[in-house]
Amino acid sequence: MASSQCCENPPTLSSTCGQGCVEDVGGLKAYITGPSDSKLAVLLVSDVFGYEAPNLRKLADKIAAAGFYVVVPDFFYGEPYELNNPNRPIADWKKDHGTDKGTEDAEAVVAALKSKGISAIGAAGFCWGAKVVVELGKQSLINAAALCHPSFVTVDDIKEVKTHMAILGAEIDRASPPELEKQFEEALSAKAEVDSFVKIFPGVEHGWTVRYSDDDEAAVKKAEESHQDLLGCFTKYVK
Repeated sequence: MASSQCCENPPTLSSTCGQGCVEDVGGLKAYITGPSDSKLAVLLVSDVFGYEAPNLRKLADKIAAAGFYVVVPDFFYGEPYELNNPNRPIADWKKDHGTDKGTEDAEAVVAALKSKGISAIGAAGFCWGAKVVVELGKQSLINAAALCHPSFVTVDDIKEVKTHMAILGAEIDRASPPELEKQFEEALSAKAEVDSFVKIFPGVEHGWTVRYSDDDEAAVKKAEESHQDLLGCFTKYVK
C-alpha cells in the first residue's frame, strides 16, 4: 500500500546534480554514472519524485565508485510528482504513472543493458520503485533486488520472487510497517533457492534512504548505513 509518507520531504530536483550524464537507455532518459566498460550494472528505480533527486544521484555515484555501471531512468517522462501542485493530486498523478507501465519500461532498460554486453544486473527500488523491482525479480531478469521502504508490495508479490533480495525497512513506516516486512522475511526464508536479507532501521521514517537533509547528521548516518547495505548486496550477487 501507499501512504502520505510517500510524498513527504520532497527533494529539490536538479538536472545538473551528480557526476554522471543523461543519456537514452531503452527509450528513456536516464542518469548514467560509472565505468562505461563495466559488465556489471545497477538499476535504480526512484520514488515518485523521480530521477533528478540529488540524494538519489549521489547514491548512484557512490555505487558507481565500486565499479558498477549505474542507470537511473526517468520513468515519469519529465513529470515527477509535485507535492505543491494543487491541480495534480497524487491519485491523479498515479493514474498516468503506474507501476505497471514502470515495469514495462524497466524491462526495456534491462534488455538494453544486456544488449550492450552487461552480464549481471542488480536493481534497487525506492518506495514506488520497489514494486517495479519486485516485478523484475519475479521474472529473473536481474541477479539481485533491493527494496528500500517499499510501497505497493504485497506478501504474495514476495512469494513469487525468484532472485536474491534485500529489504531495508523503516521502523516508522505506514506504507510497509515492520509487521508487514516481517511477513516478507518469512516468505523469503521459505524459498531455499533465494538468499535474503531483511533489516528494519530503528527510529527512521519511510523515505529515509534518499530523502534526508544533509544538515541532519543522524539522518545522514542512517542513510549511509543503508547505502552500505545496498552496496553489500550488489557486491555479493552482481558479479
